[in-house]
Amino acid sequence: MTLRAALRDQATSCEHLGSPFNARLLRLIADRLEPGGVIADRLLDWPGDISSRGHSVPLRLAGSLHGLVIEGEAPELAACYPPHDASDDALWAAVKSAMEDHTERLGQWLDRPPQTNETARSAVLIAAGHWLADHYDLPFVLSELGASAGLNLFWDRYALNLPGRRLGPIDAVLTLSPDWDGPLPPNASPRVAERRGTDLTPLDPTSPDDRQRLCAYIWPDQSDRLSRTQAALAAATPVVDAADAADWLDQRLADPRPGHLHLIYHTIAWQYFPEPVKARARAAIEAAGQRATKAAPVAWLGMEADSDSPGAGMTLRLWPEDRTVTLGRVDFHGRWLRWSPHG
Repeated sequence: MTLRAALRDQATSCEHLGSPFNARLLRLIADRLEPGGVIADRLLDWPGDISSRGHSVPLRLAGSLHGLVIEGEAPELAACYPPHDASDDALWAAVKSAMEDHTERLGQWLDRPPQTNETARSAVLIAAGHWLADHYDLPFVLSELGASAGLNLFWDRYALNLPGRRLGPIDAVLTLSPDWDGPLPPNASPRVAERRGTDLTPLDPTSPDDRQRLCAYIWPDQSDRLSRTQAALAAATPVVDAADAADWLDQRLADPRPGHLHLIYHTIAWQYFPEPVKARARAAIEAAGQRATKAAPVAWLGMEADSDSPGAGMTLRLWPEDRTVTLGRVDFHGRWLRWSPHG
């Protein structure tokens, strides 16, 4: 896929996910970017898979530009970003100038993959957590793969508003209200005894620089996402280890946890793991499943893109029975959830 095609493809995804500004920005760059200049040439000559399933170059670029705006380093660019309105010519002129004037800073941003920690995906974790608490009535040990800053490791501190029911604590850090379709999860009481995650390049929620980076990857015209993330960051503590997911799981799952349900999960992360890492991680989880007992069950929850649409699939695999439950489908950013557990 060429850079221009990848930019347009990501623009379409942004449009479908409610960000007309990011869609416009990426299409404008696709139409007007020409060779010449450090950043332009780097983007046009990028090796490997530049699409959203590879290096996600369009999102790296969008995040790096937004980062300049958040840092206050490019006032001309900031004047063209929401809540301001600017013509295509003005926006492109500001983007072009930013690429020419901030090559070192943009280059540093482009060196690292996008970092997102969409807290609205915790709607899946809250619903599944209540289902699991009702099924097992055991305290949870949480292990998240691709955890970023670990904001979705604190899903038990968030609330979920559903038709006629609210799940979660009274003093919730934040409240999620997706468009819900389907039966309601059991009104159980999930208890988390321990939580830990892993990421190759985790972000520290207590670090101002890392908080800024995480906010830069929230699309500029989606203030509700920004508010949720800031609320979660304000209450979070570091719980994510810098490690290869498969190596980390080998150690994390080495011994059963009697009297606990071990829940391993990932939300829009598995697709970014290299195939050898996926194979080793899957083997580690399945080996832990083979060691599971009724007193120390294991659950593997995934919210990931698949061959179906719309949105992402939600699947849950349970041991010791080695049973797979299909939970339904969910918007990639958690705006809607179609809950239909079966299997």
